[in-house]
Amino acid sequence: MKKLLLLAVLASFLILPGCSKKKEEETKAPEAAPAATAAPAGKEIRAAFVYVGPVGDGGWTFAHDLGRQMMAKLPYVKDVTFIESVPEGAESTRIITSLAQKGYNLIFTTSFGYMDPTIEVASKFPDVVFMHCSGYKTAENVGTYFGRIYQPRYLSGMVAGKMTKTNVIGYVAAFPIPEVIRGINAFTLGVRSVNPKAVVKVVWTQTWFDPGKERDAAESLLDVKADVITMHQDTPAPLQAAEKRGAFAIGYNSDMSSQIPGAWLTAPVWNWGTLYEEIAKEVHEGTWKSGKIWYGLEHNLVDLAPMSKLVPADVQELVNAKKAELASGKDEIFTGPIKDNTGKVVVEAGKSLTDDEKLSMNFLVEGVQGTIPK
Repeated sequence: MKKLLLLAVLASFLILPGCSKKKEEETKAPEAAPAATAAPAGKEIRAAFVYVGPVGDGGWTFAHDLGRQMMAKLPYVKDVTFIESVPEGAESTRIITSLAQKGYNLIFTTSFGYMDPTIEVASKFPDVVFMHCSGYKTAENVGTYFGRIYQPRYLSGMVAGKMTKTNVIGYVAAFPIPEVIRGINAFTLGVRSVNPKAVVKVVWTQTWFDPGKERDAAESLLDVKADVITMHQDTPAPLQAAEKRGAFAIGYNSDMSSQIPGAWLTAPVWNWGTLYEEIAKEVHEGTWKSGKIWYGLEHNLVDLAPMSKLVPADVQELVNAKKAELASGKDEIFTGPIKDNTGKVVVEAGKSLTDDEKLSMNFLVEGVQGTIPK
């Protein structure tokens, strides 16, 4: 009897789990998604980022690092690191090489001056995927990525053109590379589309991150009656100079409105996270191929920061209408007729610059007061 009783108890334990499992299967939704923590089969990602400035710059590097943090949350991204304030040139070659040697299989180099070092290092590490930001050279394991930031630049130019009272707008520019020149031109075309009398005065700093020098450049523009200051720099220093002098400020890279509350109008901004997730997913799934990514407003890689209360409602409405047009694919910013600032026709009526021509731009449009340094 004891043996029979023991067998009955054991049988009940064996039957119960099976019943419980069957019930769970019957009540579970037929198309339930896998748990968020379960990584699909594929290549694990070890990613590294090389930054030209500090992550706390509030601008270019800060925006990239927000994207890095977003990508790091993907379940198949097992390791993410970054090295900040890496000088362009020989030092960057050493840093990129070191990251490849340490086993990082997806390396992002985030400044134009890292282009040749990236190509050089990539030739020695064919199994590593390299993505270079804002450049134009590719290889079998090197792709490039950037955004059509000139689109929100144009929109911010419209804001500046409507807000200026002196018809003098100051532009603190970094290095005379096509990326920066293209931004100056798009901004100026936006200004002149709503205010043909306005001019854009440019001062070059030959820096990405030098708050003192960039503030001084803004001061020199304010001294010649600029009442709106914008920039292609990685710090808010030029904008802070504008606020101190009672001028308006248009930023770049990220929304700096909390730092310049009394002068802030808007800014062209970056949303790198979605793109970084897209690239990591392709590498993980083995579908990544070398190419040139150049997304615009339609992909939300670039955007215009919310316009502040200082911008009148009718101006906001005008700018938002143009933004919707650009986002729909109707991008005629660099469609002629366009003259350079010497009066020469550089884009004939009815013609548009190709992407290659935009990416190699080396002239300043009519309305810009300044020259391109050699």
